[in-house]
Amino acid sequence: MAWKSYQFDDFTAQALYNILKLRVEVFVVEQNCPYPELDGLDEVSTHIVYEEDGKVLAYARLVPAGKKYDAPSIGRVIVRKEARGRGLAKELLERSIRYIDEQWKEPEIQLQGQEYLKDFYGSFGFEAISEVYDEDGIPHIDMKRSATETAG
Repeated sequence: MAWKSYQFDDFTAQALYNILKLRVEVFVVEQNCPYPELDGLDEVSTHIVYEEDGKVLAYARLVPAGKKYDAPSIGRVIVRKEARGRGLAKELLERSIRYIDEQWKEPEIQLQGQEYLKDFYGSFGFEAISEVYDEDGIPHIDMKRSATETAG
């Protein structure tokens, strides 16, 4: 059982394959949503990963400020289906926020979340900055959090 953060060049081919496979399994297959999963941001991002017995159970991608939004962002937030309900999503968000606050020291964090997770993200201090909109057939909302907010 281990939480780790990686830069793109830190990944072995197998580790990168495992993460990309999970992202496709959840975002494309499980959610029945064909979209361009590989968007050119992985190489500049920090990746937060939780593994048990060599299997990725939770993952998030942290994109630096100026690459996707003016503020750094948290995206590709995943907990493997069979690992849901264990509190991994909460810990994943806490670790992602803490990484950005401590390592990048940015005043805000932004995310583009699925609308049904608005209250979950709200519990970490994220507030809606857009109306709900359709993104690849799924209702989404843009949210932002000030670094002065408290997580959890």
